[in-house]
Amino acid sequence: MRPAARQRLGFYPLPISEAKRIHRFLNFPDSPCSILDPCIGEGVALAEITRGAAALRYGIELDAQRAVLARSAADEVIHGSCFDVQCPVESFSLIYLNPPYDFEIAEERSQRMEKVFLEHVYRWLKRAGILVMIIPYPYVRDCSQHLAFQFRDVQIFRLSDPESIKYKQVVIFGVRLTRPERDRLQDSDIRRARLWYESLATTPERISPLPEMPEHQYRVPHGAPVRMVYKGLPLDQLEDLLPSSSAYRQASAVLFAPPSDVHGRPLTPLHGGHVGLLCTAGLLNGIFGEGESRHIAHWQSVKLVDTSEEEEEDGTTVIREKERFSNELTLVFSTGQVVSLK
Repeated sequence: MRPAARQRLGFYPLPISEAKRIHRFLNFPDSPCSILDPCIGEGVALAEITRGAAALRYGIELDAQRAVLARSAADEVIHGSCFDVQCPVESFSLIYLNPPYDFEIAEERSQRMEKVFLEHVYRWLKRAGILVMIIPYPYVRDCSQHLAFQFRDVQIFRLSDPESIKYKQVVIFGVRLTRPERDRLQDSDIRRARLWYESLATTPERISPLPEMPEHQYRVPHGAPVRMVYKGLPLDQLEDLLPSSSAYRQASAVLFAPPSDVHGRPLTPLHGGHVGLLCTAGLLNGIFGEGESRHIAHWQSVKLVDTSEEEEEDGTTVIREKERFSNELTLVFSTGQVVSLK
């Protein structure tokens, strides 16, 4: 994940237009039901997806400011990490999961956070409860084991909002299997389902766009109130005490160093490589031009992933991913026009 994305803790909010379409796929009961968003953000998407439902809404959010905003959209919001929250298994009627799009950092191995979050929260979902998950389509493959072994009636749709296209988002609907249904699963059923998920991750053109109106709805079961307990560090209290810490005062000179100010002309003409380095370092950001051509320029480095397939002699298909970096220039003109060049 790029540094800018890490600063916002991998927060990629769902566009409202997509939340409205997802809402139409859900059939909420007249009696109360319990709904969890483990990465609730500001709560806007959860509020739209559950609009009009007689629901008890719960959320977990790591960012302090977003947690405050989310409390206006949910009945209970915990400020902290989802992995430090405890609650009874099989408690929630519906879980809406839009996890950070990043890799877990661990000593032994690093996994995709989409898989880590799904593995952690699916146990909290009631049997026959509904999962609504938003992830980039390349990482459907990482979630294939849990989707194949724990869910039925799974549907995957591409999201078509420009922001969703930018982040390759898809929505996954699924119903958690009951114990008898899971016991009846055959190894061949799981293997076939995993192969299907893995194929969608490499051939997104096979994924249909999310329709305006669904062919059928997912019925959300009713649910009782849920007691969630936060076992992690008191983040609000730590943030209040941090400025008075002696270690923080010593580090503040480095953490909040004044920005460098570069003036003058170079001694020798710059070649293309020099210009590229200056651009991606942010040293050529600023305001340029006059009149209608006056604009703000902002450069940044972006990571791209090229995917290729190779067929082995035994007929198996090997998927290879190669990462590369490119430059992206965003121009905002005085007329309101925004242009992005890569």
